[in-house]
Amino acid sequence: MSETVTAPRRWRKPPFIANPWLRWSLLIGLLAYAAWAISTLPFDWQRVAQGIERAARIFAGAFPPSFARHELLIDGFLESLKIAILATLLGVGLSVPIAFMAARNIAIKPIYALGRAVIVIARSFHPVIVAILFVKAVGFGPVAGILTLTIYSIGFVAKMLAERIEEIDWGQVEAMRSSGARYIAVLQFAVLPQIMPRQIGLAMYQLDSNLRASAVVGIVGAGGIGATLMNAFGRYDYDFALAITLVIIGAILISEAVSGRIRRRIW
Repeated sequence: MSETVTAPRRWRKPPFIANPWLRWSLLIGLLAYAAWAISTLPFDWQRVAQGIERAARIFAGAFPPSFARHELLIDGFLESLKIAILATLLGVGLSVPIAFMAARNIAIKPIYALGRAVIVIARSFHPVIVAILFVKAVGFGPVAGILTLTIYSIGFVAKMLAERIEEIDWGQVEAMRSSGARYIAVLQFAVLPQIMPRQIGLAMYQLDSNLRASAVVGIVGAGGIGATLMNAFGRYDYDFALAITLVIIGAILISEAVSGRIRRRIW
């Protein structure tokens, strides 16, 4: 029985590298577009110059940072932490069934289309826009922040989890099906164990991301440290605003280091 040996494919330069005319045409086109965009956008250079002066006054008033009202800072940060944790738990919990619905290899077409539609809608809007909508709907406070970051979590976690489900080892699924296992049992014992490490890693990443986003959505009234920061700017307490900013940066750095270490050990 003869064995067919396929020759290795020869690497070829991509058109962008191999064709200098294409490369230079694209570069010139991008430069021309940038020049056209800058010339047509309504820039107010006088206002920009005044803004630079105001920014200099703000930075001058922000140093040194003031931690005198640390009670407000701690309360705002703890509220952001609670919002991020609750939103992550809700978002990841809802993302699992949505991911199963949006996986092409285990869901029928109508369910697959519905799951993908939910993911697309959840990913379509920036968290700030969603936060404004929820603030208008349920009022200022942490409830709007939790709902906003839950939607934000679904958009990312469900999409990544659905793609992981589509990459699973199908042999385990076929083995359970051949033994007469029901559909739910197949999902529980053949699919879920294969995606569990990715699910835990995504949950850790999303918690880190929600902690960052909670500071942003709080600026529009969705609670947390962002609301404290916005109030500090409103009172012209720039030294306290800088202290809040430093705490946010420190918390994000610690969260990134911890979640990164956990994800590396899981994956």
